[in-house]
Amino acid sequence: MRRSIRKFFGLALCLAGAMVCLVQCAPAVDMTDEGALPRAKATTELDKAFGEYLAAVEAAGQDLHSIMIVKDGKVVKEHWMGEGAPDKLHILNSVSKTFTSTAVGLAIAEGKLSLSDKVVDLFPDKLPAEVSDNLKKVEVRHLLTMSGGHDTEPSFRRLAEGTDWVEAFLAHPFEHEPGTYFWYNSMGTYMLSAIVQKVTGEKVIDYLTPRLFEPLAIEGATWQESPQGINTGGWGLYLKTEDLAKMGQLILRRGEWNGKQIVPAEWIDEMTKAHIDSRPAGMRPEQITFKAEDSDWLQGYGYQMWRCRHGAVRADGANGQYIIVMPEQNVVIAMTANIGDMQGEINLVWEHLLAALK
Repeated sequence: MRRSIRKFFGLALCLAGAMVCLVQCAPAVDMTDEGALPRAKATTELDKAFGEYLAAVEAAGQDLHSIMIVKDGKVVKEHWMGEGAPDKLHILNSVSKTFTSTAVGLAIAEGKLSLSDKVVDLFPDKLPAEVSDNLKKVEVRHLLTMSGGHDTEPSFRRLAEGTDWVEAFLAHPFEHEPGTYFWYNSMGTYMLSAIVQKVTGEKVIDYLTPRLFEPLAIEGATWQESPQGINTGGWGLYLKTEDLAKMGQLILRRGEWNGKQIVPAEWIDEMTKAHIDSRPAGMRPEQITFKAEDSDWLQGYGYQMWRCRHGAVRADGANGQYIIVMPEQNVVIAMTANIGDMQGEINLVWEHLLAALK
């Protein structure tokens, strides 16, 4: 396993040149004594654009709760409305996935896990009576890229009380060869959480606390659990808006925080790189009727993160939760909301804020 770990990180170094824009020219991150990101005054251009953006949000009837913009490592705009508040813990929905991916990367860096580890080897006591050839091939990397082979999601919402979620996932038909078919699958991320817990002996939230949350001064985090006492992984994490901004800034700086590398830079590169073609959750290739240049859901998928238009990358969660990382502008945008039209939500960011953030 250690040899495969060295090989992974050695090969990953080749990606550094392509991803160097994530950290070059970004000033060192500093926090106040209270653990907050530093603040700075916005430019006149951004002030004007931000006012127009908020007017567009209102005109569109979008239920935005909060937005925080970090430029060059400093918060230049923050706004709270509706149910938003600086100290409120928001349900992040699928933004949780990016934090689970971070835990996987840390476990790999510590030699506890490998991208090529087979799921059947990790859970030999949870396998169905008949193990298909496709299931035998599923690796950690396939769960990270939503390409484990399922054609439908074994939804947790349909699992009867008392069902073992790992067993239910493994018993669900694997109709595609792993790595060949993208199907957005939150239960696949639950499996990553279960894997981290198995190889580290800690729930993901406990594993991340000293390695990620404490260095970023993220306090009060909570994470939902399955009946088996495993963090749900693909959803269920609660954080504050500024916590999302901090995570985005960490990604922008390729895992470095206050002069310390807390997540391997190579792992951030892998998280933010497009490994597979993507499409909106629940949609099949033949259902796509819009053009890639018009959609932030057709730009490719990394390790539990989406590529975006305009050279950006994001974590997103149902009903309008976002961490948008914009390397070309050295900007992070964190948003919470209750908005069903998430493409419409991010469109307003591009239309009204992008030009003012250059």
